[in-house]
Amino acid sequence: MKTICGIDCIGCGWKESCKGCAETNGRPFGGECVAAECYKTDGEKYFMAYKERLIAEFNLLGIADMPPVADLCQLYGAYVNLEYTLPNGEKIKLLDDSKVYLGSQVEKHNSDRCYGLVADDNYLLVCEYGCNGVDPEIILYKKR
Repeated sequence: MKTICGIDCIGCGWKESCKGCAETNGRPFGGECVAAECYKTDGEKYFMAYKERLIAEFNLLGIADMPPVADLCQLYGAYVNLEYTLPNGEKIKLLDDSKVYLGSQVEKHNSDRCYGLVADDNYLLVCEYGCNGVDPEIILYKKR
């Protein structure tokens, strides 16, 4: 599959449901891809600067027990769109399953839980969860 950003799709577990980045003008699952939009705007240099700004934003949040974020990668929305239980018992999802975000997972210090980080042009999301995304909790959902 041809991609806009140059990522290698060979080992991707989602390639069977993906329509291809170049073939869909940066909308492989029907929704926007943050990386493709950056590349279409001004190439790799723009994408790398965008990614560095997001990394800096995550690192400036000052979340306890969250190690510094070193890198972000493209993440399919359906894979990272966890369901959260609100204090009133209502269940919600915050992301768009069809989008491709930038994000990462970092291990929480002194814990068996992880922080999941996801971002796009509009929001930063930091959540905490157990193995395989069990018992997710919203730590921060912030408009950029």
